[in-house]
Amino acid sequence: MELHRREFAALVLGAAAGLTAAGPAGAQTDPLPSWNDGPAKDAILKFVRATTGSASPDFVPPEERVAAFDQDGTLWVEHPLYTQVVYCLDHVGDLVKAKPELKSREPFKAVLYGDREAVAKLWMGQIFEIVLATQSGMTVEEYRADVRQWLATAKHPRWSRPYTELVYQPMIEVLSFLRANGFANFIATGGSACFVREYSGKVYDIPPERVAGTAQANLFGHAKDGKPVLTQEPKLVLNNLEAGKIENFWLMYGRRPNAAFGNSSSDD
Repeated sequence: MELHRREFAALVLGAAAGLTAAGPAGAQTDPLPSWNDGPAKDAILKFVRATTGSASPDFVPPEERVAAFDQDGTLWVEHPLYTQVVYCLDHVGDLVKAKPELKSREPFKAVLYGDREAVAKLWMGQIFEIVLATQSGMTVEEYRADVRQWLATAKHPRWSRPYTELVYQPMIEVLSFLRANGFANFIATGGSACFVREYSGKVYDIPPERVAGTAQANLFGHAKDGKPVLTQEPKLVLNNLEAGKIENFWLMYGRRPNAAFGNSSSDD
């Protein structure tokens, strides 16, 4: 038995209203207390019973229980912009200081001068250009430290709270419910895996090795002191959008999820 997004369509995020900070659930008999009673909640409960009951024809052995989750818009906010894009836009100024030739070149010019209308019209290719440019030229350790610092201080423009607190409580409950029933939770995101891995453990209790996402190249080399380093390069090596999520999940893990959760057609 498999649980797909189409089984509850838009109800995934419509099951309960509002955003909330992730936190430990109290003692409750209902494993999904934030979900409205209805088809979506019933489908999840039925799926878990069917796949974990040893007498069920749909029983899945514990070692084979896998659930995959989209990230932006499913586990946490994605408006007005994807959080990672906000992070990259915040770094355009530093990028232009290091590379002044980008000052008069789009899409960097629009971002640098705060042209919100132009930024809102950026197409995916231009967004990728900004992401790759602002995330390149640093070692993987430097990038990790920078992302962690940004996440610790950046706040959503509407909610004035750290992005790591703006999660959907109903989905946090699903993660916990599946984990309690022997499922290994994975993230399949169109965002950069290296970005999401810096908070997935703390926010979702999903370790970095279970995060599949879009990836850019790393170049092996040596620092001035002779220590080996990996430097992020402005080159896309793995596109985890649309069908890429499915293709790359198998490529990376050699597994097919028993359940998949998402909020758009690209998450099927």
